[in-house]
Amino acid sequence: MGSSDERVVAVIMVGGPTKGTRFRPLSLNVPKPLFPLAGQPMVHHPISACRRIPNLAQIYLIGFYEEREFALYVSSISNELRVPVRYLREEKPRGSAGGLYSFRDYILEDNPSHIFLLNCDVCCSFPLAEMLDAHKIYGGMGTVLVIKVSAESAHQFGELVADPITKELLHYTEKPETFVSELINCGVYVFTPAIFAAIQDVFMQRRGKAELRRVTSFEALQSATKSIPADYVRLDQDILSPLAGKKELYTYETLDFWEQIKTPGMSLKCSALYLHQFRYTSTHLLASGNDTKRASITGDVYIHPSAKVHPTAKIGPNVSISANARIGAGARLISCIILDDVEILENAVVIHAIVGWKSSIGKWSRVQGGGDYNAKLGVTILGESVAVEDEVVVINSIVLPNKTLNGSVQEEIIL
Repeated sequence: MGSSDERVVAVIMVGGPTKGTRFRPLSLNVPKPLFPLAGQPMVHHPISACRRIPNLAQIYLIGFYEEREFALYVSSISNELRVPVRYLREEKPRGSAGGLYSFRDYILEDNPSHIFLLNCDVCCSFPLAEMLDAHKIYGGMGTVLVIKVSAESAHQFGELVADPITKELLHYTEKPETFVSELINCGVYVFTPAIFAAIQDVFMQRRGKAELRRVTSFEALQSATKSIPADYVRLDQDILSPLAGKKELYTYETLDFWEQIKTPGMSLKCSALYLHQFRYTSTHLLASGNDTKRASITGDVYIHPSAKVHPTAKIGPNVSISANARIGAGARLISCIILDDVEILENAVVIHAIVGWKSSIGKWSRVQGGGDYNAKLGVTILGESVAVEDEVVVINSIVLPNKTLNGSVQEEIIL
C-alpha cells in the first residue's frame, strides 16, 4: 500500500471572525474553532482524528484569526498529542484552495506523499486512515469524503455523482437549484501534492484571460466589480467541478454520522455525536454513575475534573460540563453544554440549552429549549455572565452577555 517512510501532512481550515457570525453570541467570547463540543475545543476533534493517520508529520491550522488567539491552544495540543501543530494566518481571503496554495512552501516542507484537507466546522467520525487506504487504491490526485443524505436536504451542500464501481467523481456542482444526487461533499479531502499544480493552473488561466480580454473603460469597471481575483481559488467550483470525470478525483463514502456546525443549535447536536463517539475512542472522558457518592449519570456525559457536581444532581444524557462549574443539589441537566465557571443552584433544570461562561441559574429555575437544533430558537442560549434569578423560567430564548433575568421569558432574543 505504500512505503513506511511516506509522510502525511494535515491542513485544517479554521475560518475567521467574520465567518462565525451565525455562531453568536457564543463566538463573541472565543474563536468558534475553540468552542467546546463534548468538553473539547471544536478543532480538537479533527486534530485528534489526524493524529491517528499513519506517518503523520505535521498539522497546520489555516485561518484569519490573530495568532495570539490560537497560540496557547496550539502549544498545549502539540504537547498533548506529541505531534507538531502550527497556526498559519491568512492575510486576505483567497478561497479554500487559494489559501492552501499560499502556504504551499510550509505544507511541502516535509516532502509529504499525501495532504489531508479538513474543514473545522465539520462534525464526523473522520475515517482518515481508511480514506488514505482507499485513495492509494484509486490512484488519481484526490479523494473526497462523501455521504448520502435525503433528497430534500441535498441542495444545501455540494452534490456529486460518482461511478458506483470505480468510485470516480464524475460530476460536481455546489448547492444546485435542481436535484442532482443524494451524495454530498463532506468537506474532508486527501490529495497528492499534484493539487498545487492544479491550483496554479487556475491562476494561470485567470491571468491569461485577463490579458486577452479587451474591453471599454465602462466594461472594465463592470468586470472589476464582478470578477473573482486571480489568486482567489475555490476548491469546489474551481477544482472539483472542472476535474470531475477526468480520472483525477475519487470518492470515499462514510456510513457514519456527519453534520455541519454552523449554528449554536447544531453545536449541541454535534456535542452529543462526539460524546457518543467517545464510547469507542475515548472512554476515559465519559463520566460514570457507578459511584454512590457521585451524581446520577444517564447516557453520555463529560464532566471536567475541576467541576463540582452535587451527589443528588441528575446529569444526562448528552451533557458536557466545563471547568470550575458548580452544579447544586437536586439539579437536573439534560442535553446541554455548561461552560466554564457556571453556577447552577439547587433544583434548577437545564434542558436543550447552552449556558455561557460565568453565568448563574437560580434555585428552582428552568432554562429550556424545544430541542429543534435547526430552528433559530430551538435551543436556549445564555451568553457570558447571564444571571437567571430564582424561580425564573427561560424557554426557547437567546440572551446576550451580561444580562440579569428576574422574570420569565419565552421565545425572545434579549439584547
